Amino acid sequence: MTHIEFIVATLKRDVEMVKMTLADLSDAEMLVRPVAGANHATWQVGHLVVAESRLVNAAVPGAVPPPPSGYTDKFNKETASKDDPEFFPKKSELLENLGKAREATIAWAKTLTPADLDKTIPPPTDRFAPTVGQLLHALPLHVGMHLGQFQVLRRKLGRPVLF
Repeated sequence: MTHIEFIVATLKRDVEMVKMTLADLSDAEMLVRPVAGANHATWQVGHLVVAESRLVNAAVPGAVPPPPSGYTDKFNKETASKDDPEFFPKKSELLENLGKAREATIAWAKTLTPADLDKTIPPPTDRFAPTVGQLLHALPLHVGMHLGQFQVLRRKLGRPVLF
């Protein structure tokens, strides 16, 4: 297995873990904050959709389709405190769009060569991932960080531990 093949396999698995983790939560439960000041799962999944597009397209413009219309306005730091269920899309839409964004990322990653991994990414994204290779490693880490937060929410809601 090549390094790129390994990363592609990881990119496939982490979003599937998100879907499994959130599968039994209702739209109302997706808006529960595990602790005061924490972001709810609805906002976090929308944020992942927006971030995936923004980060990958910083490396290669157009590699991933832009997020759906309105997502950039709904999933930013200013909206993280909102709890209005009418403001946000439903869980099914969010997970579908996360899957689409990740599929596009995977398709792009499969086209890369080992030499592409050293290509630099322009500011300001270079602070998060200075090269394409580092971006490929950072994307699953970003999803994994949010996945851990979803596990805490599951515990608050009394759901069984999955992993």
